[in-house]
Amino acid sequence: MFGMESWMGILFALCILAVCVFEFANGFHDTANAVATVIYTGSLKPNYAVVWSGFCNFLGLLVSGYFGYKVAMGIVNLLPLNDLINLSTGESVSLVLGMLLSGIIWNLGTWYLGIPCSSSHTLIGSILGAGLVFSWIHGGDGVNWSKAGDIGLSLLVSPIFGFSVTILMMYILKRVIKADKLIFKEPEPGNRPPTWIRAILIATCTLVSFFHGNNDGQKGIGLVLIILITFMPLQFALNSEFNVNKTMQALNNMDQVFEQENKTDLLIKSNKVKEKLLHYEALKVSPIATDKNKRTAIVELRVALTDINKKVVNELKNPTFIDNKSNISVLKDQLEVFKNDTEYSPQWVTLMIALSLGLGTMIGWKRIAITIGEKIGKKHMTYAEGATAELTAASTIGLSSAFGLPVSTTHVLSSGVAGAMTASKGIKNLQPATIKAIAIAWLLTLPVTITLAGGFYYLFRLFI
Repeated sequence: MFGMESWMGILFALCILAVCVFEFANGFHDTANAVATVIYTGSLKPNYAVVWSGFCNFLGLLVSGYFGYKVAMGIVNLLPLNDLINLSTGESVSLVLGMLLSGIIWNLGTWYLGIPCSSSHTLIGSILGAGLVFSWIHGGDGVNWSKAGDIGLSLLVSPIFGFSVTILMMYILKRVIKADKLIFKEPEPGNRPPTWIRAILIATCTLVSFFHGNNDGQKGIGLVLIILITFMPLQFALNSEFNVNKTMQALNNMDQVFEQENKTDLLIKSNKVKEKLLHYEALKVSPIATDKNKRTAIVELRVALTDINKKVVNELKNPTFIDNKSNISVLKDQLEVFKNDTEYSPQWVTLMIALSLGLGTMIGWKRIAITIGEKIGKKHMTYAEGATAELTAASTIGLSSAFGLPVSTTHVLSSGVAGAMTASKGIKNLQPATIKAIAIAWLLTLPVTITLAGGFYYLFRLFI
C-alpha cells in the first residue's frame, strides 16, 4: 500500500476507515434535518425522502470541488499540519484516531438518545482536544486559534440566526399570503399538501441536503487530507498537478510587485521559497536522492508555500499595504497558484467521503426526525413552519460554504423549527424537556469531545 510496511498500511487503513465511519454516522445523524419536514408534512414518504436526501448529499459533495475546498481547508488549518508532518507516524496516528473516536462516540451517543446535536460542533471539539494535548506535549501552538475563533463564532451564531430569521420569515408569510391560509394549518393525516406547497417543501429539502453534503462532507475530506499528508507527504503534501515552472513564475510575478512597492521582507521570503523549489526539483530527478531526502524537501517546500501565502494574505488585509489596485490584483492572482498547490482533494477521496455520507444519510434517520417533527413543538408541524425552517437552513449552509465556514446544519434547522413554531403559536408551544435536552447537549459537546479526544490521543501514543 503506497510502499509502506504492512503495519503502517494497517494503521493507515484504520484511520481512513475511522473517517468513513465518522461521515457515515454524520449522515444518519443529520439526515433528519433535511427529511423531517417533508415527512411530517406528508410531502414525501420516508423511504423516498431519505433516498433522495442521500443522493443530494452525495451530489453536493461531488460538485464542491468546482467551487474550492474552503471548508475542508478550514478543518486542515485548525491543526499545526506542518508540525505534524515532522512527527513520527505513530504520533500522527494517535492524534487522528483520538479525534475520530471522540467524534464517533459523541455522535452515536446523541443519535441513540434522539438528541439533535451538531457533527460540526463535535468535530471542532475533538480537534481542539487533540490540539491542546499536542501543544502540552510538544510545545508551540497545537491549535490555530484565529481559525478556531472564526469557526466557533459561526457555531455560536448559527442557532440564534436560525431561530430569529425563521420567526421573521413566518411573519412575512403571514403578511403576504392572505387568500390561501392552508399553509398555516396542520396537515391532515393521509392527505398530501397542495402541489405548490409540496413543491416548496421538496425544494427546500433538496437544498438542505445538497448544501449539507457540500459543507459537512468537506469536513471528512479535511480529515482524510490530514491523514494523507502526515502519513505520506511525499505523495500528498502537494497537489499531484503541482507544476514547478508555474509556481516559479507566480513567485517572479509577485517579486515584481514587491520590488515596485519596496517590500524587502517579502522579497526575502519569496527568495527562500524559490530556494526550496529548486532544491525539490533537483532531488526529484536525482538518481541518488533517497525517499527520505525527497520527503524532507517536499515538506520544507509545502511549509514555505503556505508560509508566504499566509503572510501575503494577512498583508492584503491591511488597507495601507499597497495603494496600487493593479498590483493588488496581481498578488491575488498569484496566490491562487499557491492555493492550488496545497489546497486540493484527490478525486478518490471526494468520492469515498461522498459515498459514506450519502449512504449514511439513508440509514437511521428516524430517531432524530421524531425529535424534530414531534418533540420540539407541542403541536404538529405546519407546511409554513417546515418550509421556512428548511429555507433558513439551506440559505445559511450555502452561504457558510461559500465563505469556507463549517456550520451546523443541526443547530440551524432545529432552532429554525423552534423559531417557526414560536412564531405560529408563541413560546408556550415549545416542549421544555426537548429544548432543555438540546441546550444541554449543545453546552456539553465541546467540553466532552475536548476531554475525550485529548484523553484518547494521550492514551494511544503510549502504545502506538
